[in-house]
Amino acid sequence: MNKVFKNANDSLFDVKDGSIIMLGGFGLCGIPENCIASLVKMGVKDLTCISNNAGVDDFGIGLLLQKKQVKKMISSYVGENAEFERQLLSGELEVELIPQGTLATRCMAAGYGMPAIFTPAGVGTEVANGKEVRNFNGKDHLLEYAFDADYALVKAWKGDTDGNLIYKDTARNFNPLMAMAGKITIAEVEELVPAGELDANYIHTPGIYVHRIFEGKNYEKRIEQRTVRS
Repeated sequence: MNKVFKNANDSLFDVKDGSIIMLGGFGLCGIPENCIASLVKMGVKDLTCISNNAGVDDFGIGLLLQKKQVKKMISSYVGENAEFERQLLSGELEVELIPQGTLATRCMAAGYGMPAIFTPAGVGTEVANGKEVRNFNGKDHLLEYAFDADYALVKAWKGDTDGNLIYKDTARNFNPLMAMAGKITIAEVEELVPAGELDANYIHTPGIYVHRIFEGKNYEKRIEQRTVRS
């Protein structure tokens, strides 16, 4: 099976309006920049985006929000995006805010083939509205369903032609969990090497989870909040 694609545009060829898409990253660290840029150019709309955050106004998922391509955001943190706030308050954007650990575990459950999890996070808050509550050992837990995403778009430092991935430092974040969870996982990497060149002891995502891979270009790697000495 040839998993290698020329670029982001080619790898996203079958993404349609209404798709449910996971996007790796934390803040702006480790986000699939090339894939997001291609989705903007493609103009696909009514997307449901599952991501730790919504980017900033002019970068990351914020670019999709600017073009009104996102119907629903499922996130943990959204405080850096004024356009997100505007669309939320105006009723243009549907939003599901969930605890960060729950987000990670729902990704993991999807990757493991588990339909649902029970978690104490959110009990007694608005997060619990409409959800089944079950008591284990004297403590209430919420039933949370595994994500059911059409695509997972992830970013890695290095990858090989079999789809094995290595992430660098904190850019690993949500990427390995989401790589396991998508029906179709598309990985963009800074460096693509032939199969066998990566040290198997350091592979974070085995190639069995990755369906398409390409070598990305022109990474900006923007810092979300830059602090420097005066």
